[in-house]
Amino acid sequence: MPAPEHYARLPSFVLGFHGCDKAVAEAIFRGDERDLKPSLNDYDWLGSGAYFWENNYRRALDWATSMIGQPRKTGTPIEHPAVIGAVIDLGNCLNFLEQDAIALAKDRYAEIADESIAAGKPIPKNTNPPRMVGSPDRIWRKLDRAVIEAIHRLVAGSKEPQFDTVRAVFLEGEELYPDAGFLGKTHIQICVRNTRQIMGYFRPRVD
Repeated sequence: MPAPEHYARLPSFVLGFHGCDKAVAEAIFRGDERDLKPSLNDYDWLGSGAYFWENNYRRALDWATSMIGQPRKTGTPIEHPAVIGAVIDLGNCLNFLEQDAIALAKDRYAEIADESIAAGKPIPKNTNPPRMVGSPDRIWRKLDRAVIEAIHRLVAGSKEPQFDTVRAVFLEGEELYPDAGFLGKTHIQICVRNTRQIMGYFRPRVD
């Protein structure tokens, strides 16, 4: 019997780590749940999909820990922070570390701006919640999400293959030291839209 087609081509694997509650992690590990549920918030940084920190177990755990007692942000309440590991084949990736994706986003923003002005509606903005006024991080990314979702709509209406994943680097956090070029929370994030690109989940081995 031949292998499924999506296992036949040469892949580009990365490791992703997803922070969540222990109950969610154990359901995935046991096979009770086939896949993680997609995030659908209007402020998600990379649009709709399942989110992972690339090669960054610690950030996934730190995020899950910071979300204890904040079910409005996580959907499923987090009481016992845990991390799910995943082997991800990026597939057809909207990769914002490449110039083609950057140019595509710039073009789509111009169209969103024109459409908003024509409709008399405000252009979506990247902002912060009131508790973070003055922070440069802007964690509510409504504008970026709108641009990325507009890219997906454009591709869906064409003959081009749709994007399986979205990947970007985010410079976030405080300077490591005065006048530093490094920030304390810089990371690469992956949003998986097509869960067939997740080749498998695993329980991270932690020393």
